[in-house]
Amino acid sequence: MSARRGLKSALVSSSAALVLAGCVSDQDLAGYSANTAGFGAVSSAVSIGTKGKDTVWIQNREQAQVVSERVHGMVHKKTIGADAAVQVALLNNRGLQAAYADIGMNAAEAWQQSLPENPKVSIGLLGIGAPELGAYRAIEGMIAANILSLATWKARVDIADTRFRQAQMRAVDATLKVANDTRRAWVNAVSAFETVAYLNQARVAADAASELAQKLGESGALAKGGQAREHAFYAELTGQMAEARLASRLAKEELTRIMGLWGSEVDYYVPDKLPRLPRGIIRKNRIEQEALENRVDLRIAKLELEAVAKSYGLTEATRFVTDLEIISGVEAEREIETEYEIVGGDLEESKTRKTVVTPQLELEFVIPIFDSGKARLRKAELAYMQAANQLAEKAVNIRSEARSAHTAYSATHEIARHYLNAVVPLRTTIEAESLLTYNGMISNTFELLADTRAKIGTLMLAINAKREFWLADVNLSAAIYGGGTGAGSSAAAPSVGDAGGGGH
Repeated sequence: MSARRGLKSALVSSSAALVLAGCVSDQDLAGYSANTAGFGAVSSAVSIGTKGKDTVWIQNREQAQVVSERVHGMVHKKTIGADAAVQVALLNNRGLQAAYADIGMNAAEAWQQSLPENPKVSIGLLGIGAPELGAYRAIEGMIAANILSLATWKARVDIADTRFRQAQMRAVDATLKVANDTRRAWVNAVSAFETVAYLNQARVAADAASELAQKLGESGALAKGGQAREHAFYAELTGQMAEARLASRLAKEELTRIMGLWGSEVDYYVPDKLPRLPRGIIRKNRIEQEALENRVDLRIAKLELEAVAKSYGLTEATRFVTDLEIISGVEAEREIETEYEIVGGDLEESKTRKTVVTPQLELEFVIPIFDSGKARLRKAELAYMQAANQLAEKAVNIRSEARSAHTAYSATHEIARHYLNAVVPLRTTIEAESLLTYNGMISNTFELLADTRAKIGTLMLAINAKREFWLADVNLSAAIYGGGTGAGSSAAAPSVGDAGGGGH
């Protein structure tokens, strides 16, 4: 019993600190230990950056089944617009689920740091097998508590919490990147199919010209050089048509890959043409400020600086003392006392066994003879300077990216409007007038076909200009909210209703 009382008293010095630490951390444990810890903030930020799209963190088979059914209903045998494609990608892209798992791991790390360090307990038996003392001579019990760990507990929790918030922002950035990549892939796929459609019209005209040239050649009205010219144009256009079809299939496959579709879910369609250009562009008078306020990667850099600063403070506080433990315990030692007394003239010996309990208290620490901590302090200082300079560089780059993105957005809109409002109408007028002169037998068939081919070429330029605008639109959103290396986009993305009917 005396040994038990001694062990119990030895716990007092460390248990008070442990209870205090446990009480402080209880308020944060629920936030760190939840299955979807931190995901609410990610979902809210993603909704803002994607114009209301939602995402989900799948953690069990039931959730996976619900998401699978929802995705199937959105894409199977349907023509999907850019908004629908983005929503499918946010639900179904497995790379995002890996990014969300990183949130959970950082939450678990913060949870771990919130818990005080377990004390070390050691119990030893000395003099085992002593016959007179009853199996052992002494029992020793020690309990060790890391005082330095308790003293730096709050600082370590703060660092872990900063890393946890940083993981949330990295997940937001990854989600926005998937959304932006999906929009780009959708634009490229639709543009590729629109190109195929116009090339097919050009090939019909070239086929007619080639057939006419052959008949004229048979009648002797067209020289071999003229025939070969028309035949070569048709053959070249046939090759371009094959390349365009391949490009369209590959573009759609890239979209399929980003959305994470396979099996029967790949049986979906995209519209035949890109949406019409908006009448006006979105004016951004505070484009730099808006980007600095919303860019997720800038928040990540700020949190990195915050975490490094806290780590620097912790390193400075523990520069000299890197390990400090208090060890308390007791030693219960059995002793044999021999007493002599004279009874009836004889010397008689009597032995009694008693236990002597000795309390013990030790303090263990490292003497900084060789390592004074200067190297660790210098390393932490340079890490802070590195993070500060990277943050400053990031802010400068974001300003430039925002300006470049808005410049490209405005310029591509102007260029696309120029082709659609000026160049294409002129080519249409030329073709119509050529048809009138042909009907009036003023011009020949080949002049009419040449004007038709020229109009097709202009339409191809107009398609490319329109595609560049919608890509610049995506890039403008990326420059403002993050999720891409280019400048971003803030204009509304094309939708199924705007994109026209049909599909591939």
